[in-house]
Amino acid sequence: MLFSRKIKNLTTEIDINDKELLKWLGINPDDVNVSGSNSLKQATVFGCLRVLSDTVSKLPIKLYKKDNGVKKLTNHYLEPLLKLRPNPYMSASDFWKCVELQRNIDGNSYVAIDFNSNGKIKGLYPLDSSNMKIYIDDVGLLNSNNKIWYIYTDNLGNRHKFMNDEILHFKGLTLNGLSGLSVIDELKHLIENGKSSEKYINNFFKNGLQVKGLVQYVGDLNPQAEETFRTEFERMSSGLKNAHRIAMLPIGYQFQPIGQKLVDAQFLENTQLTIRQIASAFGVKMHQLNDLDRATHSNIAEQQREFYIDTLQSILTMYEQELVYKLFLNSEILDGFYVKFNVDSILRADIKTRYESYRIGVQGGFITANEARELEEKEALPGGDRLLVNGNMMPIEMAGEQYKKGGDK
Repeated sequence: MLFSRKIKNLTTEIDINDKELLKWLGINPDDVNVSGSNSLKQATVFGCLRVLSDTVSKLPIKLYKKDNGVKKLTNHYLEPLLKLRPNPYMSASDFWKCVELQRNIDGNSYVAIDFNSNGKIKGLYPLDSSNMKIYIDDVGLLNSNNKIWYIYTDNLGNRHKFMNDEILHFKGLTLNGLSGLSVIDELKHLIENGKSSEKYINNFFKNGLQVKGLVQYVGDLNPQAEETFRTEFERMSSGLKNAHRIAMLPIGYQFQPIGQKLVDAQFLENTQLTIRQIASAFGVKMHQLNDLDRATHSNIAEQQREFYIDTLQSILTMYEQELVYKLFLNSEILDGFYVKFNVDSILRADIKTRYESYRIGVQGGFITANEARELEEKEALPGGDRLLVNGNMMPIEMAGEQYKKGGDK
């Protein structure tokens, strides 16, 4: 409780970010610091990081070769590395979750490429982004054609030097093209506000949902008596065990509660605004954070498409370009080798819509029945690899044969 002999202007607007106010509310403003791992304790930030990392981790990645059309690669040695087990300690899902999480926290995510004695890639290992430094050798001090060096310090303090083609470097927004910006650093003020709000509400519940107030005394008290009264009054009136209990005041004392304006609609509106601003910076839609106030069944599907177009597409393109450039040989790149994340799982429509699109595709002659079945993870059927066109569903190469007399001679 705040002890005072005089009460002045109790209706004055209160700034939730005021350091003196935070101290009075039991929140140490210096303790509301924002760093990479510490930011995970803020609910909105954690929610955004979870949405992005979970989304990337569940997307299948496939290898292709573009040669007079597109052909899936099923026997390339990199396929099990990217799709199943990038290293002995991680599944592909855990690997991509870790990579995307670090990219969003630090602005950069680094993966060491492990080569065998024959120069083939045998493993991909995520590194702690906070322990990595990038150096640009633009004057040739190291007598190498390699201009970018990555220096990594492990947990034992040992330093490891990597050339540019030995590290997969995935970036967030970047000003110089060499390193990414941390969204958390850029949003530090907003995240601090969010953490302050959460701590205030937690303290509010710890105090038994009771508000703070001022105690007015018409006489005079020495500092020792004032402190003794304050301690005893807080003991009797604070905490969940004292919720709804009546505290007795001696004659001459008057308790004046401060109105609950910090937890009224304006406070909640400001808190909601902070949540929306953080979500917007990460490119996450509000329904993905379980905020369904403005959501309907139809606009959630539309928002999911917007999430892919506005947020996910650029992230996946960045991943795909870095993977192709660092993992494939130059000859393979020239031959049209590339990787692609399959986003069908997040854009997947209802079964009626999907089957209707398959029907149009098969009857239009631009996908086969087996290609449609593969999208539904169904077994291929004999004869299902032939392209058909509408009109008795004949093979496309036989279109027009019925109009010929006796066929070609």
